[in-house]
Amino acid sequence: MIAKRFEDLLFWQKARELTKLIYLLTRKAAFKADFGLGNQIQRATVSVMSNIAEGFGRGGNNEFFQFLFVAKGSVSEVKSQLYIALDLGYISDKEFQTAYGMAEEISRMINAFTKSIKSNGNPSLKKK
Repeated sequence: MIAKRFEDLLFWQKARELTKLIYLLTRKAAFKADFGLGNQIQRATVSVMSNIAEGFGRGGNNEFFQFLFVAKGSVSEVKSQLYIALDLGYISDKEFQTAYGMAEEISRMINAFTKSIKSNGNPSLKKK
């Protein structure tokens, strides 16, 4: 599939879902009281979506890959922060498993996408 818009990318759509979930979780009273962690995990999850979109908008695969690596790093940051939230009792084990699973899926999808593009030798992701 050739993506015409970043919104067409399934891993961007999944990142959007994760971002929504993180925002909902950080509105909970216990989490809300820890402004630092709440703010940081929100910024990290927004970074995932934003880097996918920005990289796509740059036009070339090399730049896009660079932004995808940053997005993947932000996914890891979200996962680490989820552990903190779990350990401090801000989220339940079920909420942790759901959010962590979503983050893992996004990371796997980014890996698969970059490997596929590299192995297929596609000069461009977008149809002109």
